[in-house]
Amino acid sequence: MIATGQGCRSVGSIELDYAVPSADLAEYITLFYDFSADVPMLEDVERADYAQLRFHLSPGQAVYAFPDGSAQEAPDAHVLGPTSGPRSVRVAGPVAVFGMGLTAAGWSAMIGADASTMLNRVIDAAPLFGAARLQGVADALRESPGVGPRVGICEALVRDLLHNVDPHYADFIRHVDAWLAGSPSPEMECLIAATGLSRRQIERKCNILYGAPPKVLARKYRALRAAVAMRGGEEGIADAVDRGFYDQSHMIREVKHFTGLTPRQIRAEPGLLSQLTISHRSALGGVVSPLISDT
Repeated sequence: MIATGQGCRSVGSIELDYAVPSADLAEYITLFYDFSADVPMLEDVERADYAQLRFHLSPGQAVYAFPDGSAQEAPDAHVLGPTSGPRSVRVAGPVAVFGMGLTAAGWSAMIGADASTMLNRVIDAAPLFGAARLQGVADALRESPGVGPRVGICEALVRDLLHNVDPHYADFIRHVDAWLAGSPSPEMECLIAATGLSRRQIERKCNILYGAPPKVLARKYRALRAAVAMRGGEEGIADAVDRGFYDQSHMIREVKHFTGLTPRQIRAEPGLLSQLTISHRSALGGVVSPLISDT
């Protein structure tokens, strides 16, 4: 049974709908999403996030600009590596995209490469998964409008691609996810105790699976959680400082580093993608991991 983000949400001519993966895929996929924008040109900013697998179903060329200043054109079926900061996207409209977020376990099982080598990069999915297979999926997605049918198509694809499930990595990922979710500013010593690994071993595995070392991951999720809380009205700017930041200036710098927006912009005038993403994910609180719903 597919659980959606409590209905399709829209801002003007832009619509976004989320769906929760089936139970057997929840370890590998964060959420599925169906996005459309009936505009001549879409230009917006996406926050730091999980890796993504996306199918661009409309003809306009998409270009991503990453935090390191690089810009890359995106093939119709592409993988976005994990991101360490905001990325901008520019695509000629009208726009139609169906995609999914990849957890660290999903990255390991479906792609298997060192995630740190693909940080802030877009990769052609065809050499990874087969051009004919992906073309068949894209054709089926175009012929099956609506998030429910499209989720079914992509869940079949994911099950077909789960060929590299490593139980040792799975245990490590559960420890890291629990560490990130358990505190707004988690201590490295707690992760060392939970895993029984050395600091260097943990950093190496986090780079391979998440694309970044644990301290950067902790900073990323702390900033994203603060941004969501401020956007949702749960906290003011002064309140968010208590989420493990040194002071208000530190909080502002960190939030902008990972979202591209200052706290005041998040509260008053977030971009359309940020606005829709935050409202949808927040609506799934209690249904998905807090690392998804709270960020």
